[in-house]
Amino acid sequence: MFEELDSSSTPLGELILRRRTMLSLDHLEVYEIILGDEYLMSSLFTTVEIALSDLGLEAAARQFPNENSLEVLVGGLALRNTARAALAHEQLGSLLVVDYLEPVIEWHEKGLVPLGPELSSDARCRFVHGDFFRLALRPETGFDPETLSRKFHAILLDIDHSPDKLLHEQHGDFYSAAGLKTFASQLQPGGVFAMWSDDPPEQRFMAALESAFVSVEAQVVSFFNPLLETDSESTVYVAIAPGV
Repeated sequence: MFEELDSSSTPLGELILRRRTMLSLDHLEVYEIILGDEYLMSSLFTTVEIALSDLGLEAAARQFPNENSLEVLVGGLALRNTARAALAHEQLGSLLVVDYLEPVIEWHEKGLVPLGPELSSDARCRFVHGDFFRLALRPETGFDPETLSRKFHAILLDIDHSPDKLLHEQHGDFYSAAGLKTFASQLQPGGVFAMWSDDPPEQRFMAALESAFVSVEAQVVSFFNPLLETDSESTVYVAIAPGV
């Protein structure tokens, strides 16, 4: 059972927000975002989104043990369990969420998605309509239109399905060794970059990360998939930027 809540045309294709009532799961209400022919996000699966935030900010807390106001950026809004999990961390001071799809930001501001009012009403959280991948390669301006060249203690990325499965081919430059090195300069010295991937750890991408960061780990996160009635796996990469 589906109910379409909103739809918009975007440069990446038709964007649809819908609510599904899953009879097989005791009439569970699930929110889904569809972009073109692909599932972009489902509220049925939140384990890896939360793990992305937890692993990234736990690493940031270790890197900056005396910092009580971590400045954090999340690339990609969607249904935003990543942002919610970040706001739950004690050391978080501010959260900037960058999303290319303006309708997604509007869904949160209008309360069309479950976490929308919670994020919009938190004074620490601010949404920015922008292209994460374009801004990532422009450190001279940076991500925050209100503070040029702003540097972050942690940046969490959850947009493309994986470094090899992109929503748009123009994102490819970001995942190169040169792109990652340019992007890393937008972190505080010793800052943390964490990223979700729906694929197993990829050695080529690990090598690109290692050329730009001083420490790189890939952690496989398992979660139960009720649609397949078995466990599924995703990857969270955690990389540490060079220090002073």
